[in-house]
Amino acid sequence: MTQQEPDLRALAQQNRELSKALSSARDRIKELSTHLDSLSKPPSTYAVFVRANQTQHTALVAQGTKQLEVSAAAWVSLDTIAPGQEVLLNDHQVLIGADSYNTTGQVVVVDSVVDAQRIMVTAVGGENRIIRLGGKLLNTQVRAGDLVLADFTHGFALEAVSQPDVDSLLLEETPDVSYEDIGGLAPQIEELRDSIELPFQHPEIYCDHGLKPPKGVLLYGPPGVGKTLIARAVATSLSHMFGEDSAYFLNIKGPQLLDKYVGQTERQIRDIFERARKKASAGIPVVIFFDEMEALFRTRGSGVSSDVETTIVPQLLAEIDGVEQLDNVIIIGASNREDMIDPAILRPGRLDIKIHISRPDYAGARDILGKYLVPSVPVHASEIARHGDLSSALNAMITATVDELWEETPDNAFVEVTYRDGHTQTLYAHHMVSGAMLAGIVERAKKYAIKDYLAMGEHGVQTSHLLRAVREDLAENEALARVDNPKEWARVEGRPDIVSVRRTRQQG
Repeated sequence: MTQQEPDLRALAQQNRELSKALSSARDRIKELSTHLDSLSKPPSTYAVFVRANQTQHTALVAQGTKQLEVSAAAWVSLDTIAPGQEVLLNDHQVLIGADSYNTTGQVVVVDSVVDAQRIMVTAVGGENRIIRLGGKLLNTQVRAGDLVLADFTHGFALEAVSQPDVDSLLLEETPDVSYEDIGGLAPQIEELRDSIELPFQHPEIYCDHGLKPPKGVLLYGPPGVGKTLIARAVATSLSHMFGEDSAYFLNIKGPQLLDKYVGQTERQIRDIFERARKKASAGIPVVIFFDEMEALFRTRGSGVSSDVETTIVPQLLAEIDGVEQLDNVIIIGASNREDMIDPAILRPGRLDIKIHISRPDYAGARDILGKYLVPSVPVHASEIARHGDLSSALNAMITATVDELWEETPDNAFVEVTYRDGHTQTLYAHHMVSGAMLAGIVERAKKYAIKDYLAMGEHGVQTSHLLRAVREDLAENEALARVDNPKEWARVEGRPDIVSVRRTRQQG
């Protein structure tokens, strides 16, 4: 027995090694079998999810031009899959998983919104198509004129697409400025409302008389008098007239419109008006506002700058009264130098309504200050005690401020100007007043009041703060008195007929 023990141990070792080899071979065979199964497995296919039937746990999917009602695997939650999303089907056409959204397709313009789930778009070739909303457009506000990525194969609009070169020029919104927020311009506002709003309020009367709404309005006058503010108020008023968020305000950023490449500026003007037409096609007004209009549409052949306006101006004219209709689109231009705008733009039938926005008079200045010195502004207790109540105190503070500005004293004098007809005039502080200046005076006075409160604990604005703000503002504007160029004073004063300037006093 002793001689057989080594043989038995050797046999046992051989058995163990054989068993190990067999186990390794079995695992390898299993691995190869699994790999072979995966290679011979029927391919899965992709489809686009349309809607779910939660009761039967099935889904309607689209594959090309076909629509299939397929069962969903038990582990798939149909609640988490949205219309337009790609899903995975196995070889038995069972929905087994969800994927992302298609990222390619055609970029098209939204013509109109059919309902909460569908929109009408213009496909390549001018064909009108109705497609469903899906992807990133679900639960968002899609409006006429928007650009969207369309998957026409399955009939979905998946996401909004921007045009950076055009979108960077536009401030597309409904402003929140009302006519009540503007002071000192009641006659100009009434004229503007009669020109723009009445045709939309009473279209049947205008149609009966054969009249159409004006195509454009030019607001001209010196800087800071409220031209931009009025344009925004027009858009707000039209929005309220047609329903909340139903009017569009396209604020063209003029300097960015100019491009060094030939034809690019003209193309962007075409794109801007094309977008305006799309949005106005639903009968909702669109306001296109060109600020500093003389910088873009200067008189052709003037020899100033590079004469790029020789191609930009004709493009604007073609958009205003070309072959394509421009209904429900209102152009508002603002300019400090209307004499520099090409006359063809200002002729009747284009920007045919011209409203001069002048500097405020005494009553207008009081009205403007009343928009900023309101009961919500903290007023010093001494002012209320002196005048009896808050309203009387504010009224007295406004009067004192305007009186300070309208006082024709040597300290308030700037220059003596001579006009083209030969007469001369001394320009005082009140000749320089604008709405922006009055707003700045109130803001400066509030800062003085805050500094006094922090230093001495006296809370509220006082008349002394306002008068100090007036003197500081006039001191900052003393640089104007050093300007001898009549053209600069013509721009500041808003009167292009100034031919010479003479200082009335020496500046320190």
